[in-house]
Amino acid sequence: MYNLTEGALEKIMRGVDIDNPVLQILGYKKLPRNVNKDGSATDRFRLLISDGQKLNSFTMLATQLNNLITENILNDYAICKITNYHMSSVNNSGKEKRVMLILGIEVLVPGNQVGNKIGNPTNIEMKSEPESTSTSTSTCTSKATTAHYQNGSTRNVTSNCQASSDIYTTPIAALSPYQNKWVIKVRVTNKSPIKTWSNSRGEGKLFSMDLIDESGEIRCTAFRDQCEKFYDMIETGNVYYISRCTLKAANKQFCTLKNDYEMTMTGDTEIIPCHENSDNIPTLQFDFCPISQIESKEKNDLLDILGVVTTFNDIQQIIQRTTGRELLKRDINIVDDSGTMICVTLWGKQAEDFDGSNNPIIAIKGARVGEFNGGKNLSLLHSSVFEKDPDLPEAHRLRGWYTAVGHSENIKSLSKAGGGGDFNAPLYTFEEATEARLGEKMNLADSFTVVATINMIRVENAIYKACPVESCKKKLIDQSTGVFRCEKCNRDYPNSIYRLLASMNIVDATGNRWITAFSEDAEKILGMSAQELGELKENDNDAFLQKFGEASFKKFIFTLRAKSEVFQDEMRIKHVCSSVASVNYKTYLAHLIDRVSKLVHIEKLDSN
Repeated sequence: MYNLTEGALEKIMRGVDIDNPVLQILGYKKLPRNVNKDGSATDRFRLLISDGQKLNSFTMLATQLNNLITENILNDYAICKITNYHMSSVNNSGKEKRVMLILGIEVLVPGNQVGNKIGNPTNIEMKSEPESTSTSTSTCTSKATTAHYQNGSTRNVTSNCQASSDIYTTPIAALSPYQNKWVIKVRVTNKSPIKTWSNSRGEGKLFSMDLIDESGEIRCTAFRDQCEKFYDMIETGNVYYISRCTLKAANKQFCTLKNDYEMTMTGDTEIIPCHENSDNIPTLQFDFCPISQIESKEKNDLLDILGVVTTFNDIQQIIQRTTGRELLKRDINIVDDSGTMICVTLWGKQAEDFDGSNNPIIAIKGARVGEFNGGKNLSLLHSSVFEKDPDLPEAHRLRGWYTAVGHSENIKSLSKAGGGGDFNAPLYTFEEATEARLGEKMNLADSFTVVATINMIRVENAIYKACPVESCKKKLIDQSTGVFRCEKCNRDYPNSIYRLLASMNIVDATGNRWITAFSEDAEKILGMSAQELGELKENDNDAFLQKFGEASFKKFIFTLRAKSEVFQDEMRIKHVCSSVASVNYKTYLAHLIDRVSKLVHIEKLDSN
């Protein structure tokens, strides 16, 4: 015989907290789908539950628990323990109706083992009666109440037993657009910089922040006046009471938080710092994705990632294609215990301040997946959260793995350009490339990687004025009138941009090659953008020449494309640099040890 908590539902609906009631699921109904901004939709499920005496059909399952329905875990006749719930009110045909939102549930006995309805429950008939509250901390009930703020003003809010002061709160998971009388008690886990915009409808500024409590996460955005009013007040890591924001469907394309909704501040929004003990409010939460799984992710997917920094490139200054603004970027390469590496791009101040020495561990919340040259990479957004050497159990385990074995393992790289910690194509010496006859096949290019040192760079014609049209980049003709001619576009331009086309000789212990490196890779080698170098040449030619001299005798990992071509009636092999990165000596040394072991027929000892 299965024992239910008889009489629990009637008490709960009257505002009495019941600790971990045991109830039976008698069915569920899928409600009309909530369509998000990006076109995706989230199902919502309404449950019919029983305590053996009474039935309640005004019960909702929190969307984060939808898998219990879709995976047939929460099926008909299942007996469950409700570990966390919240009472709310909705407008039902002009009348306020109490709704029970289930936030935590544990299946005690699957429905197929029970097989029938327990007892003869009847519908609850609720009369208008005063509601009561209790002090239970494991479950939460709510009622309309008036919270008195320190400044003497009053606000109608929804009460919740989590609060220990006269401000009663609603959990994030219980928020919906159908009610607006609530206060949440939340910790700010991330605050974006202020961003400005200008379009046909006007101009303004905004910032967003990520909020968290015990039940979930949500993003909140402030525009214009609210941006000015609250930005300096909000500090990451602090806890606040927030009320009177509007809720709308979340845009999943730009937000990885597990919530169907996002909040927008209004002119009535109230934010009050919480000065009491808030240890029960969690800090930043991650849902880490192994790097090996990024290969199957779609472009622009947002995910949380944890990895050890193996190499990091110098900071670069680039020109944004759409706006022409100068941006700072830095590429770093990270690896995790899935034995996979990926390139991550940092921007702005994060790129400028980052120090990757001593192989730090980084945790990123909301990194965006990108694709380049057939590979995958990650990039940080304004909304991304970046933590270095976080105090997390997963980070400590990853450090142990990297220290013990990870630093010497052969690693697969998902990034086909700029992933300098690994060899994106077979690693050869120049002598081995010659013996393998790489690049000798007509109309077919061979790619290989080499660790080589720059011997010299030809300064002549290394930099040129190019067409300002991003899709063109053709060398311009200077008409000596202040106007430049692009033969490809068949247009005259009053301005130009500088681009690099560096011809250089690189050497290893077995030979050398003349290679061509285009703008992005040449900028990495020279440590300056093409635009900076062009302006330097105009203003200080000696300093310009010195930059090329400083690049000599630097060692890099080059990925080269070798292809045969006919030049002046002679066949030759042209080598073009497709990526360049700093040498990860730990990975390179492991490769050399493996090569030497094979040459002298030494097999690695089994660790067992």
